[in-house]
Amino acid sequence: RRKILYKTMFRSLIIAAVTLCVVNADLGARREFFEGKFWDWAVEHNIKFKDGAEFIHRLSVFAQNFDMIEKHNAGKETFTMALNKYAHLTHNEFLDEVRIGGTRIPNLRRSDAKTPLHKSSGSNPESVDWVEAGAVTDVKNQGNCGSCWSFSTTGALEGAFEIKTGVLKSFSEQQLVSCDNTDAGCNGGWMDDAFAWVQGNGGICEEADYPYTSGTTADSGSCVAGCAVVSGSSPVSWVDVTPGSVADMESAVALTPVSIAIQANQPSFQFYSGGVLTGKCGQRLDHGVLNVGYGVYSDGTPYWKVKNSWGPDWGMDGYILIEKSDSDLCGVLDAASYPVL
Repeated sequence: RRKILYKTMFRSLIIAAVTLCVVNADLGARREFFEGKFWDWAVEHNIKFKDGAEFIHRLSVFAQNFDMIEKHNAGKETFTMALNKYAHLTHNEFLDEVRIGGTRIPNLRRSDAKTPLHKSSGSNPESVDWVEAGAVTDVKNQGNCGSCWSFSTTGALEGAFEIKTGVLKSFSEQQLVSCDNTDAGCNGGWMDDAFAWVQGNGGICEEADYPYTSGTTADSGSCVAGCAVVSGSSPVSWVDVTPGSVADMESAVALTPVSIAIQANQPSFQFYSGGVLTGKCGQRLDHGVLNVGYGVYSDGTPYWKVKNSWGPDWGMDGYILIEKSDSDLCGVLDAASYPVL
């Protein structure tokens, strides 16, 4: 038994040594620099490692991400990237960590004649910011659950409720994730379907009365009855914004925060830190977020201001600015809607 134990330990040491040699070859003369940066980053974000081999592997990933970010920021881009809580993850691991793919878009949703389309009735304001106006709650974190659709839904309802009543309340994503059986909890959903569920439920509960837990459990959970819905939180109807129209989106956002879907499974989203996202970004919608305003950035680039659900320690305090143009970057204009209370 002792011989077997020694052989196992020796084999582990050999594997660790080989791994270390590979990492050293990758890092080269900058190994000491990266080790210091990585250690400080791990302490800042309270990241723990199960053993030395994992530490070495994550150090290598961190170094590759560091170099990618440095190269990006050295170019002539309109947005910056920075190390954040996802710096030790490969891009595929990041996609799994935040459960990208949380929007489940019904086929031919736009063919539903029962859903009215919002169209601009004339000129729109030069800029809008519902965060500054006080109609947006603090940035939340969906965690390891594909529930982005529920955060987009509550964000739109919170904004509409504040604009109508003058009272800002935080609504429960967990109630939607656990109780809305039209959608699929941590496996995705759709904002219009969630508006319909809230209407059928007679409203939605406050966050404090039905707190969010799926971000840590990665499970939709069972529906718990008993919380009291907020009076006036049930939508009378909801309106889809005419797809592809900047003017119509501007007009809708001038009225209220708007639920939108975007394609977020891009490296730029993993490390976005500021400025206006431009460039390559697809239109295969996979993430529900909230359009809370628009304007022109200091460098002259028009933008949509978008509230994300990855916590306030991502992006610009939890927000991202996406280029506002007819090119429909990231699919911002493709599937937008808002509730009417």
